Amino acid sequence: MALFTPDDLDEDILQDLKEEILELYEASEQTLIELELTPTDNDLQRALFRSVHTIKGDLGLVGFTPMIEVLQYLEDILDLLRKGETEYTSVLSDLVMRLMDRVTQFVTECIRDGKVEYDKESLDETIEVIKAVNDKNNKDHERLILKALNRLQNKEDEPEENTVQLAKTGIPKNLSPEKQVDLLFFREVMRPIEKRSGYKEGRGDRLAILAFYINSLHEAPVDEAQLAVACYVHDFGLAFMPHDIVCKEERLSAMESNLLRSHVYKSTRLIEHLNEWDEARKIVMQHHENVDGSGYPLGIDGEQMCEGAKLLSILDRYDNLIHQAQENGEPLSPKDAVIALNKNYRGQLSGTWLRLFNQGMTRYLT
Repeated sequence: MALFTPDDLDEDILQDLKEEILELYEASEQTLIELELTPTDNDLQRALFRSVHTIKGDLGLVGFTPMIEVLQYLEDILDLLRKGETEYTSVLSDLVMRLMDRVTQFVTECIRDGKVEYDKESLDETIEVIKAVNDKNNKDHERLILKALNRLQNKEDEPEENTVQLAKTGIPKNLSPEKQVDLLFFREVMRPIEKRSGYKEGRGDRLAILAFYINSLHEAPVDEAQLAVACYVHDFGLAFMPHDIVCKEERLSAMESNLLRSHVYKSTRLIEHLNEWDEARKIVMQHHENVDGSGYPLGIDGEQMCEGAKLLSILDRYDNLIHQAQENGEPLSPKDAVIALNKNYRGQLSGTWLRLFNQGMTRYLT
């Protein structure tokens, strides 16, 4: 690990830098998601280039030099992309996002602590690989970008054959333009609601991506688009709940509990008049029901629950276990969360979907 200590700079300048980089990070994340759906959209390609170019310039202005070189070579690749001299792929998307993560973490820690430790070795190895990408070796681009991604993550070049590859985004491909617009809107509108509710950022994305994976293991999978909408909007109703109740750590009173449970009805209101999302609305309405009839708001059992709700009820609990403090004050590890689900909720969860969840997570976490 290397240590970087920046020059003394005005606090306001540093805070402005942090805010702009976080805004550009979020914009880039949204652009990458849209590029997964329309990879040849030149407007999106140029927008991604501009974001990286601006971040690189900002770092140069304040002398945060360790991250500038790698961003320059990433910018060169994105320049090839916007000129049509390379293709947008999921591997390139991963590399961009990982580097943006690395840069954002570097800047945040540097401003907060006045110094930052960073993995110079993996960064240098990444630079050595990506600077070889040029307009003369197009056939090697994907291999080089994958190699750079592995160097950045300290992985071997050849992935294991049994490695589970999750979707890159919670937005299904091959949707109609109208449905794409809906899903991107739902994703965006939930971001501040997730933050207000105390969830780790990106909860809807995590749930949708994991839902696609587990759903693919079922012989009669749920419609992906309906499932994705439900994953994004199922907690929309929390926006209308008192913040002190949503985030209360102590046991809720009966009145508070009833109020919080009413968020299910409010969540369905978002898509109430959108007939194309009827199945998603049913999933949202039922995702807190249990197969033994002990759930809410209607107390229906497994025979009455739709399949999407049975799956989402598992994933909703799992995400809470790994991202929210449990009895010991800490979130559970993914493996411990799987064990806890099976131990504490088995009678309440669909046996079929729980078996598929266990099967899928065993492969994914191995």
